[in-house]
Amino acid sequence: MTATEASQRRKPRQRGVEEVHVLWISEGMSCDGDTVSITASSQPAIEDIISGLIPGLPKVHLHNKVLDPSLGGEPYLAPFRAAARGELGPFILVIEGSIPNEQINGDGYWTSFGNDEQTGEPLTINWWIDRLAPKAWAVVTAGTCAAYGGIHAMAGNPTGSMGLADYLGWDFRSAGSLPIINVPGCPVQPENFMETLLWALYHAAGSAPPPPLDAQLRPQWIFGRTVHEGCDRAGYYEQGDFGKDYNSPKCLVKTGCWGPVVNCNVPKRGWMNGIGGCPNVGGICIGCTMPGFPDKFMPFMDQPPGGSLSSAVVRPYGAFIRRMRGITNRTVNAEPKWRHNHDALTSGYDPRWRPRPAHQTGPTRPAEPHSKETT
Repeated sequence: MTATEASQRRKPRQRGVEEVHVLWISEGMSCDGDTVSITASSQPAIEDIISGLIPGLPKVHLHNKVLDPSLGGEPYLAPFRAAARGELGPFILVIEGSIPNEQINGDGYWTSFGNDEQTGEPLTINWWIDRLAPKAWAVVTAGTCAAYGGIHAMAGNPTGSMGLADYLGWDFRSAGSLPIINVPGCPVQPENFMETLLWALYHAAGSAPPPPLDAQLRPQWIFGRTVHEGCDRAGYYEQGDFGKDYNSPKCLVKTGCWGPVVNCNVPKRGWMNGIGGCPNVGGICIGCTMPGFPDKFMPFMDQPPGGSLSSAVVRPYGAFIRRMRGITNRTVNAEPKWRHNHDALTSGYDPRWRPRPAHQTGPTRPAEPHSKETT
């Protein structure tokens, strides 16, 4: 293929947007913990994105009830109403909190965001999602509640709560041809969300491909490994050395940790500025980033069902490996015997080469004559 043919086949680069609004609705079944959490992000910081300090991004306008400079009320709702009418764009829609089933709300409503301008009746989050999601350039969930339902969707709940993909459909595509982008966590890890939002913004600017997502619509580079694979305590598991209480520095599987089967990067990333994170500070992993949370991980403080089998299988192997490593550890913790202050050199140093005795077989190298300077 010639260079001309290659250039003709090359897909034209997407024209980027120069300005984008981020419409953040936390009126799902929510505690606003994800909004509070992202304020701790430093790589990148939300203020750096809004202030335009990061090169290559479009100008960003953030509309979040906690972080918005307006006094609330209609001035705050104005961009949301404009977007619903199709008069604002492009915009990224961020949903925080579970989506209740308003078809089973009886005579009331489960949650609302503003009022209808004509009737004064509360507008449910479902009303807003129905109108904003199809128009949004990208749709992002903040936290496990919005991603998969979370706490509010656990067994016995009266609201019929669900995740956004359950509500819109797992095959939903935004106006920017993107699937829903789920960033789970209870609350969401600050940098995990902000890094994902940053990627989406670079994609909107036309300088990055779409963010790669897994089958659960999570960013692959963040949730592609388990807690166990990044945990500082994993070596104890391999050696069959388990902690029996929450003060132990050893593996916490027997005290209720689900780390070996949970997709999360917190042990490596930490929580704030690389510090903290559940197992890093002695806490067990309760699976808060997973679609099955919380029901499939309860009761939280009990040993996981598979923990007994896996720990029993690894224990004899781990005990043997631990002993062998202990022997090697003691060996390498001792200095070589020739390091001493005696009057003889015992390191094996030999300054001159000598031919082997004649009785040894094999070719020998003749000795080189010494020069006058060295004799």
